[in-house]
Amino acid sequence: MELDNDIVVQSWEELQKALFHNSWDERINRFRSPYIYRGLGSKKYDLKTSLIRLGGDYGKLEHHLLRNFKKYAHEDASPGNSIWNWLAVAQHHGLPTRLLDWTYSPYVALHFATADFNNFDKDAAIWCINYVKTNNYIPEILRETIYAEGSNVFTPEILEPVCSSLKELGTFQEDDFVIFLEPPSLDARIVHQFALFSMMSSPHAVLNDWLADHTNLYFRIIIPARLKWEVRDKLDQANITERVLFPGLAGLSQWLRRHYTTT
Repeated sequence: MELDNDIVVQSWEELQKALFHNSWDERINRFRSPYIYRGLGSKKYDLKTSLIRLGGDYGKLEHHLLRNFKKYAHEDASPGNSIWNWLAVAQHHGLPTRLLDWTYSPYVALHFATADFNNFDKDAAIWCINYVKTNNYIPEILRETIYAEGSNVFTPEILEPVCSSLKELGTFQEDDFVIFLEPPSLDARIVHQFALFSMMSSPHAVLNDWLADHTNLYFRIIIPARLKWEVRDKLDQANITERVLFPGLAGLSQWLRRHYTTT
């Protein structure tokens, strides 16, 4: 399915232009993009969270998942008392949450759009969201807080004083909204992937449904399947690989597997 905001590229050169679309900032006369990126191996994939994909009465399960994660994770994690730090740790380690992974780097997103061999017969997609403009739609108390900090995204330290729970987040306004949360530097993977999370105000809200009502905030880049090997090889040459993005033996093994695979 293609959307009205899709940019379908036909070459590596067109892809570069699309990745840095609207990145010029006239206020400072610099190329500073207001976009963040999420790469998906198939354009058919939506932006449902791992919590939603859990199924069942997932909205009610969210609290129990986090409560039990905190109970059993204390030996291996000490993120303090903030629920936002705990939520970031839980997402990082695979717990179903309402968070989605994003990156400030278009090339990191491009890696995730072309990393899975099983999807090389499918067109890929990179979702690009203007995270700066999304703040126009958040509740006033949150908007004032983030502007006072001089930031465009939240951190646990910025969010905690004005909102201390997921339940409270959903009470600020009736309409759904999205905020973006920078996690603490839990390990080298977070740092190398230039990562941040999106978080909807309700566990039931789906980001791409929200974006359908705010089409001025995003675009998608569609990468035809026939371009994937070229993109993948050029990313490897640019050192955008699992060896770098997933430091450790597992990432090294994934990179070597692809490096020595024949098409």
